[in-house]
Amino acid sequence: MGLLDGKRILVTGVLTDASIGFHVARIAQEQGAEVVLTAFPRPTLTARYAKRLPSGPDNPPPVIELDVMNTEHLDGLADQVRRHVDGLDGVVHAIGFAPQTALGGNFLNTSWEDVSTAMGVSAYSLKALAMACLPLMKGGGSVVGLDFDATKAWPVYDWMGVAKAGLESCSRYLARYLGPEGIRVNLVAAGPLTTMAAKSIPGFEEFTELWPKTAPLGWDIADAEPTARACVALLSDWFPATTGEIVHVDGGVHAMGA
Repeated sequence: MGLLDGKRILVTGVLTDASIGFHVARIAQEQGAEVVLTAFPRPTLTARYAKRLPSGPDNPPPVIELDVMNTEHLDGLADQVRRHVDGLDGVVHAIGFAPQTALGGNFLNTSWEDVSTAMGVSAYSLKALAMACLPLMKGGGSVVGLDFDATKAWPVYDWMGVAKAGLESCSRYLARYLGPEGIRVNLVAAGPLTTMAAKSIPGFEEFTELWPKTAPLGWDIADAEPTARACVALLSDWFPATTGEIVHVDGGVHAMGA
């Protein structure tokens, strides 16, 4: 019996099989879930990689195009999902983006236009996605977002770090307001992983060099399995009274002084 037997899970942010969302979808399927994917900007690419999931090339999960900055996409999401499943038990927010000018040590020179893009895509979208999916979660459920520890000012992360702080605060307010609907909202703060998004951060190697040396449990930047397992656990019924929480899956770096 799997942790997610009979559950219907929407996983966003799957671009390739290196995406954290891909590994969440993989383990969710292995644990018995029916999975629906969303993708942007290349849903056809995501559909190609979806064939590598455990359901196989002949029965891949459906892929819905979703730009979280597009109100028409959000307004139509529930109807799009209903074409494939009759409701949702869980939603995974694996979405984040900041323009290059908002990263790489350019913090003091970034324009508000670029900052607002980072905040909208990486923080506000959690609320937007949750509300778009709310009509599908009448029986309650779990919203899980992917985070990166926002309690510190990391090198080169810049305005994405500010956006993650907003994401963390947003998750707590969602936990407050969606709790009466039976919906839990939690985040998984992962250590750095070599996803497509991470590789686009100028100076990302500073993280990849720091983490394995600092993590008391060690850290493999190429292994998304621990992060994905934590997400699946939070999607399951094994955390029925946990909401507004940030679960760190970073080898222990967040707890170390140096």
